[in-house]
Amino acid sequence: MNIAIQASDLDAQRIDGTRVYLKNLLDRFGALAPETKFLLFHKDVFNPALLPPERSNYRPVSIPFPFSWMQTRFAFEIFRVKPNKLFLPIQASPIFIPKEVEVTATIHDLAFKKYPETFPKSHRAKLDFLLRTVLCRADKLIAVSASTRKDILEYFPNILPEKVRVIHHGFDAKFFSKKFSEGELKEMLSRYRLHPKGYILYVGALQPRKNLIRLIEAFTLAKQSGSQEMKLVLAGEAAWLSEGIFGAREKSSYRDDIIFTDRVSFDDLRVLYQGAKLFAFPSLYEGFGLPILEAFASGVPVLTADNSSLPEVGGNAALYCQAKNVLDIAEKLKQLWGDEMLRAELVKRGSERLQYFSWERCAQETLGCIFDSTH
Repeated sequence: MNIAIQASDLDAQRIDGTRVYLKNLLDRFGALAPETKFLLFHKDVFNPALLPPERSNYRPVSIPFPFSWMQTRFAFEIFRVKPNKLFLPIQASPIFIPKEVEVTATIHDLAFKKYPETFPKSHRAKLDFLLRTVLCRADKLIAVSASTRKDILEYFPNILPEKVRVIHHGFDAKFFSKKFSEGELKEMLSRYRLHPKGYILYVGALQPRKNLIRLIEAFTLAKQSGSQEMKLVLAGEAAWLSEGIFGAREKSSYRDDIIFTDRVSFDDLRVLYQGAKLFAFPSLYEGFGLPILEAFASGVPVLTADNSSLPEVGGNAALYCQAKNVLDIAEKLKQLWGDEMLRAELVKRGSERLQYFSWERCAQETLGCIFDSTH
């Protein structure tokens, strides 16, 4: 059997949750289905940090093309090769796919539907087109959370509920559970002008949906009320409409204690997690919320928002805030920063919560969905 996979996102320089998702699936698919041939179609050159493993049943296929790659060059290859199955991991699809090819697609979120103002107008039009195309063409849909499944069925009521299966993300237990000594943390964090347990950490892209302007304002309020030693670290690259986030830092009276790291390596990311006193993720909306699991695995207490998929992921192991209420975010930051017993309890619960999520389970269930023929 041949399974074609649209893997062009692994060429990208910016690493986000959808790319981590595909990388972890490809780390496991080949071993789980050794008799299956996987065709990994991409545009150019894989990002070394996202490089799929070399396996005898993997065939990377680089097919450069200057414009509309998915709708032209990639679609042409699918017609030429006619694989048994096609897996689309990023909620986008060619308009034209051979009818005999069975398509499974992953839907990560409907953020541009729920919060259109957090996306450039041109992005919204493109995302809407791609989503409608993939929903129309896919034989089977994977939603990364029950929250995302609910959104799909709400916005597209003509889709049959049985067509949409929930398969949660996992986390890299081996990578994030490797612990550094206090001395190692001190040395590595010094590059960022940080000390262990001296900062609040956010991990992710810098874009409006992540609610970082309110986080910066809440941090400023928390500092004013007495938590003078705390710093705020925003670990991630600037994405779209990020100017207001940098502007919020400049407006803060504690701007020198707000640190933007820009892109960080996976190794530095692990250090930043383990050195944090708490992890703050007050997003307006998430399809899943992978950084919550990474924080749990790193032994860091989590403050997150009480919306979308975030309670589904965090369960009873996180402290929750109202994403649109700066005062509430500030109060919860102060509470978690100052309450050692609460932090310890959340770390314990976070460790227990991890048993419900793994990339191995995600890969097995995803392959099971792809193999489960609908024809």
